[in-house]
Amino acid sequence: MEKPQEFKLEFVALMASLMSIVALSIDALLPALPEISSTLGVTNPVNNQLLITMIFLGLGFGQLLFGPLSDSFGRKPMVYIGFIVFIIASIICVTTKSFEIMIIGRILQGVGLSSPRSIALSMIRDSYSGNYMAKIISIVVMFFILVPVIAPTLGQLILSFFDWKSIFYFNLIFGVSIMIWFWKRQPETLLVKNRIKFSSHLFIDGTKEFFKHKQAVAFTFVSGFITGSFMVYLSTSQQIFQVQYNLAELFPYIFASLAISVGVATYLNSRLVIRYGMHKIAYTACIAYVIVSVLYVLLFWGGNNPSIFVLLSFFALQFFAVGFLFGNLRALAMEPLGHIAGIGAAINGFISTVMAVPIANYIGEFVNTSVLPLFIGFSIFGILSLLVFILMRKKTIVASA
Repeated sequence: MEKPQEFKLEFVALMASLMSIVALSIDALLPALPEISSTLGVTNPVNNQLLITMIFLGLGFGQLLFGPLSDSFGRKPMVYIGFIVFIIASIICVTTKSFEIMIIGRILQGVGLSSPRSIALSMIRDSYSGNYMAKIISIVVMFFILVPVIAPTLGQLILSFFDWKSIFYFNLIFGVSIMIWFWKRQPETLLVKNRIKFSSHLFIDGTKEFFKHKQAVAFTFVSGFITGSFMVYLSTSQQIFQVQYNLAELFPYIFASLAISVGVATYLNSRLVIRYGMHKIAYTACIAYVIVSVLYVLLFWGGNNPSIFVLLSFFALQFFAVGFLFGNLRALAMEPLGHIAGIGAAINGFISTVMAVPIANYIGEFVNTSVLPLFIGFSIFGILSLLVFILMRKKTIVASA
């Protein structure tokens, strides 16, 4: 039986806020992509996807730096350093006139934001364990999902009165507010006695320890598969709804409605995970993820887009399954890594993100005139994820026999 653990509302809200800086930096920019590309002289609309996917590349690599260092020097100092990098990168983005430099700025933004994003997960693992940890992560993700609900609308509202640079300035103001709250109210979660002595072998030793835990490795890969296929949607959603369906004015509201689907699922997961367990719920959600995507591929194999209402129905079902997957996959991967939570979260985030970026970039190239390639991607990586689940279940049965 798990030791009773206390729910702390402010802690959960603060962790969600730390992660929400990432979501705001990505989703608030979506309505501004055409304006940014016009300002910077981009002629191929597909290149706009790089402004979204490249920040994820920075998120992946940045975690490898901040995660291990947080195991040695504490969580809070690394969050501050990461935010300083984010400020510098934001200045680069608003001052450049080159698309290539903008991409570098977005990568650096990702590097800086990787600190609050991954260390929030480490702080949750410092404070909770087991299915209750999965519950806390689900609640954090639920609040985190509220940002994509409002971010595109917020970005569109800012564009109505100012230019696209103002979105970056707003993100900075929001981030500074969260940092002040974090500084004033959040105690350090990694006690000095539990810190790992810093050495040149810190990362190597931590990586070796990570790969000793098959559960952590397996569900990190599943997280990469699901995140990669979902990232295709994030990077192509503006193109799908504004270009393929000619719904530019409704785009923020469509994006928000689909984000709500994920949010409802994460809320339900937070209520159900203690009763049914994170593994059972994630496994069932993975099966649903595969069924929905394969069904779409079978029905619309010809490549012609269905009506917007049919498409939104499939997206809503797909993302409802995603809502049950995101938090549980992270919790499953982190469960055996409490003694190396910082580097564990870093490697988990790095592998899953670095897997996701090329997946998103490759599939995104085919989402030009049809949504079909997106659902083919959902199907392929959903099936791969399901195979990992089945393999892990078989190993568990053999081990307990």
